[in-house]
Amino acid sequence: MPAGAAIPDEGLARLMPMFARLSECGHIRAAGPTLRRICGNIDLAGRRFLDVFDVARPHAVRSCADLFDLSDRKIVVRFRALPAQQLRGHLVRLAPGDGAIVNLSFGISAAEAVRDHGLSHADFAPTDLTVELLYLTEVKSAVMGELKSLNQRLQSARRKAEAQALTDPLTGLANRRAFDLALDRAVAGTGRGMSFALLHLDLDRFKQINDSLGHGAGDRVLAEVARILRAQMRQNDTIARVGGDEFMAILMGASEPESLLRICDRVIAALEQPIDYEGTACRISGSIGVARSVSYARPEPRRMIEDADAALYHSKHMGRGRTTIDRPGHDAAA
Repeated sequence: MPAGAAIPDEGLARLMPMFARLSECGHIRAAGPTLRRICGNIDLAGRRFLDVFDVARPHAVRSCADLFDLSDRKIVVRFRALPAQQLRGHLVRLAPGDGAIVNLSFGISAAEAVRDHGLSHADFAPTDLTVELLYLTEVKSAVMGELKSLNQRLQSARRKAEAQALTDPLTGLANRRAFDLALDRAVAGTGRGMSFALLHLDLDRFKQINDSLGHGAGDRVLAEVARILRAQMRQNDTIARVGGDEFMAILMGASEPESLLRICDRVIAALEQPIDYEGTACRISGSIGVARSVSYARPEPRRMIEDADAALYHSKHMGRGRTTIDRPGHDAAA
C-alpha cells in the first residue's frame, strides 16, 4: 500500500462495520463495531482470528499462512461461539508486514441477523443496501399478507353471497334455484347407476293459520317445518322450500317404496304435533307426492317434478295427511 494511503481503524469502522484487521501472524488488531456486536461485544483485539472464527469454505484452513493464501478470494466463516451464524467475506493481503484486512457480511442470512442481534441501519455500511432490501422485503411481505387476507375476505364474501343466493332466508333451507341445480345433478347421476326419490310436500291447513293468526304465526310454522324436515332426513339429502308452504326434497339412493313410505310417515307424524305460537297451538299436517328415478327409462327433471306434483294432489284428493308414490307401470314409467 503506498505511503499515506493507510486508513485508520476509525475510518474502516465507518466504511466497513464488519471488518477485521489482522496482524502478520493472524491476530486481530481491530474489528468493526457490528462484528464486535454479533460476537457478543467481546474484546477481539489480540485474539487469533482462527481461534475466534472457523473458516468453513475453502476447507482445510488451519494456519495463518493458509488464511493469507486466500487473499482476494471469497471465504465463508463461522463464529465459533455461535456456529449457526455464517458470514461471507473477502480477505485482502496488505503490504508485507502490515497483515491483512477481512471484510465480512451476513449474505442471505441478513434478515435473521437483524432479528437476532437487533441491528439497525447504523450497523451497516453507508453503501450497504441490506437495510433497504430488508425493508422492501418486509413491505412486500406485509403487502402480500394484506392481499392474502383481502383475498380470503373476498372469497368468504363470495361464498356467503353464493350461499345466500341459493338459500331461503326464512327457513335456511335451499331455495328453488338450489333445488333445480341439485335435481339436475341427481338426474345426471342416474347415468352412472345412481338412483333417487323426489318428494313434494304441501302443508295442510297452513292457510287458516296464516289468515287467523297472521304472518308471524305462519313464519313460525314454516321455520318449525324446516327443522322437522332436517331432523327426519339425512344430512346429504337436499331439502328446499320452493313456494309459500311447499317443500321439495331429493333423497339420494332411495328407491324402495316401503322405505320411502316410512320416511314420509315420520315426516307427517312430526308435522301433526302442535306448534306453539305465543301460547296458541298451531296444528297442521302435510300431503306428499313422490317420484322415483327408477320409474323412468330416462329421468327428466321437468317430468319428475310434474309427476311428483300429480302424486301430491292425489294425496290431497284422497284426504290429505298421506303419501302417494308413483310406481313402475303407472304414467311416470311411460
